[in-house]
Amino acid sequence: MKPESPPADGANPSPNASPGSFDAWRALQKATDRKRADILADIVGHPSGMPTVEELDYMNPPLSEDAIRRHLHTLLDVGVVREREIDPGERLRDYPYKFYELTEAARDLFDRNGLFPEDAWRRQYESVEKTDRIREIESMPRPEA
Repeated sequence: MKPESPPADGANPSPNASPGSFDAWRALQKATDRKRADILADIVGHPSGMPTVEELDYMNPPLSEDAIRRHLHTLLDVGVVREREIDPGERLRDYPYKFYELTEAARDLFDRNGLFPEDAWRRQYESVEKTDRIREIESMPRPEA
């Protein structure tokens, strides 16, 4: 069964959509891969909805940081997540400056198809015991929307 398609406001339904464009079918194909779904659940569950690779690595011990980055790039290519950066002059030494969040198109698609409910994944994320370093990163400022 094909997912409900997003409205025609800029969505690209082509199977050969360009990187970063949003196609509901391709987005669901990539987002429902087990490992990428785990990463998306952690993005949704994160207190700010915008974790770093370091936080995602902590929450997904079987995956390496490189594997997480590869999965994030796949999700970026299909328009499910976007990368946000802290401006160079505002970065903190020894702290991450790249963050990942769901796009509005992905959140809308997931909501219409009953995927990645925020309340459930926030509770799950909060239940994980975290190190001091991860708690520090969680509390650091994120880029403005």
